Amino acid sequence: MKKIIFYPKMAFQSIKKNKKLYIPYIITCISMVMMFYLLTYLSSDSFIKMVPKGGELTQLILKLGKWVIGVFSALFLFYTNSFLIKHRKKEFGLYNVLGMNKQNIVQVLLYESGFIYLISIISGVILGILVSKISELVLVRMLSGEITYSLNISFSGINKTAIFYLVIFILILIKSILQVKMSNPIELLRSSSVGEKPVKSNWLLALAGVIILGISYYLAVKIDDPIKAISIFFIAVIMVIIATYILFISGSVALCKILQKSKKYYYKTNHFISLSSMAYRMKRNGAGLASIAIMSTMILVMLSSTSNLYIGAEDALASQYPRDIIFEANIDKVFDKEKEFDNDINQMMNQLNVKPDNIFKFNNLFVTGVKGDEENEILFPEKTIAGDNVSNIVLVGIIPINDYNNLSGKNITLGEREVLVQSDYYSGKGNINIGNLDDLIVKEEVDDVDKLTFSTFQMYEYTYIIGNENILNEIYQYEKQAYKDRASNIAYTYGFNINAEQDKQEEIYTKLNEFKNSNDFMSKYKDYSITLSSKAVQRNSFMSLYGILFFLGILLSIIFLLGTVLIMYYKQIVEGYEDKNRFDILQKVGMTKKEIRKSINSQVLTVFFMPLIVASIHTAFAFPLVRKMIMLFGVFNTPLLITVTLISIAIFAIFYSLIYKLTSKSYYNIVSDF
Repeated sequence: MKKIIFYPKMAFQSIKKNKKLYIPYIITCISMVMMFYLLTYLSSDSFIKMVPKGGELTQLILKLGKWVIGVFSALFLFYTNSFLIKHRKKEFGLYNVLGMNKQNIVQVLLYESGFIYLISIISGVILGILVSKISELVLVRMLSGEITYSLNISFSGINKTAIFYLVIFILILIKSILQVKMSNPIELLRSSSVGEKPVKSNWLLALAGVIILGISYYLAVKIDDPIKAISIFFIAVIMVIIATYILFISGSVALCKILQKSKKYYYKTNHFISLSSMAYRMKRNGAGLASIAIMSTMILVMLSSTSNLYIGAEDALASQYPRDIIFEANIDKVFDKEKEFDNDINQMMNQLNVKPDNIFKFNNLFVTGVKGDEENEILFPEKTIAGDNVSNIVLVGIIPINDYNNLSGKNITLGEREVLVQSDYYSGKGNINIGNLDDLIVKEEVDDVDKLTFSTFQMYEYTYIIGNENILNEIYQYEKQAYKDRASNIAYTYGFNINAEQDKQEEIYTKLNEFKNSNDFMSKYKDYSITLSSKAVQRNSFMSLYGILFFLGILLSIIFLLGTVLIMYYKQIVEGYEDKNRFDILQKVGMTKKEIRKSINSQVLTVFFMPLIVASIHTAFAFPLVRKMIMLFGVFNTPLLITVTLISIAIFAIFYSLIYKLTSKSYYNIVSDF
């Protein structure tokens, strides 16, 4: 009986004895289990799936988020467990010397892993169940769904979570067993006192890191294709990760060598000890610092981008829906029933006792073209433009001069081939050439077409052309000949605002939609394709998408922040135990505690704030790429993105500084007598 409980008791005592290391590790495991269960539950919750305007999309994003957390937690738990095993090797060696063979030590490790696994799964799932309800309420609120307070438990989610983390714990246990099996007792006893061999400066490797980082920065800054930005983003991320690891390992060693050659810097009490110690551990330190820098960058990018999307949701909505209600009649010519159409809608609004406000109406043709070889040339190719580089695409909007005058309150007259232009593609001089049509003579450049109509062209180069009706018809015929069944129709747009709350606007939209689909209206305008859109109705979809992205951004940021804290904590704790003997010797030979504190501050400041600086630089260079990606979601407010990014960096820096205070204190308490 005693033999049966000996190993479990020994495993429990080992965890208790090393609680300074194991408590944060167990908290990490519990947190990872909780997050994984949470996303597993929410990604299959029928309640969220039934939420209108975004429930299914939300669950798709949550499933992706679940596996992001799963992969990260696997990598992170392996990383943190390596700190534990390194610290425990001396203890294992002592067990070996006292008569325990490696098989006995393996049994201790087996029970330790079992205890931690059970604690993590039970505690993590219980917390996950509680947090899942809170998260469900938050998400449903974001998605404008109906809130209930019943508590649901996903047994399928519990099984998936338990199996997933069982596999991770088994793999970690196998790695730990192999480390014990492949070491002899003397090596285990001496493992805590054996430092890293000093890494030689590898200038070629450092140069390779600089080149890789430079290329990734160049890609991020120069990319002008929002769609391509998504694929480029992942390539750039991989390159940044590789370059960061290379530069922190080889570059930090080179930096130590350079500082050691500086007599003014190196031969000072607070620098001499810390720099000498760092030079012998830079291979491991570099990898840890690189991990912190990369995770910090992820936090900053995710937090700033998703926050900007959520805050800028209304701007995105307004750019695509400039009025509360928009009717659109599509046909192959300028609308010939404009007055009758307007009167029918106004009569319907009178029946609803609602007065339209800020009315805009105009005929228009929006076409996707490509840049020609000549200056100011725009072509409509016969082949699909899907394969073209998006940087070659020019979006063209054509509006009759009479409609522009009505919108702007101006009274401009144009000759037969004369046009007004607002464009970021037009060179500012000469004529505009649309395919094989006669050149269009630019009479004047204007800057208000996008403000008067739609402003959704900002992610591409665009050209607004205002001319007589014959020009609109010519371009339409040319486009129809080139694109055939893919050609756009001429549209008559009639939009207005209504002074009503969200619910009332949705109700008005429902009534107008019934009116649009009535037999009388459909027979009257049977030759036209009539569409109706409402900003209030679309707001739910926008907030569903941006709300869930914001939610996931915060959730993943918390996880990566937790990872950053724990990596730094373990670094300081483990290195504190490694340095304790060194500082004990230094105190015995006359070094004061004040001098030790200065040395510690020098080391921690150098090591600690380097990743924050690097992460801020990474984020700055990632900004153009992130901006292009955000444009795909219809958010074009660059000043808002800059502001949100700077605020995110400032908030993160505050948290980072608090972590610095915490870890430096832990390190100091270990290496000193108090």
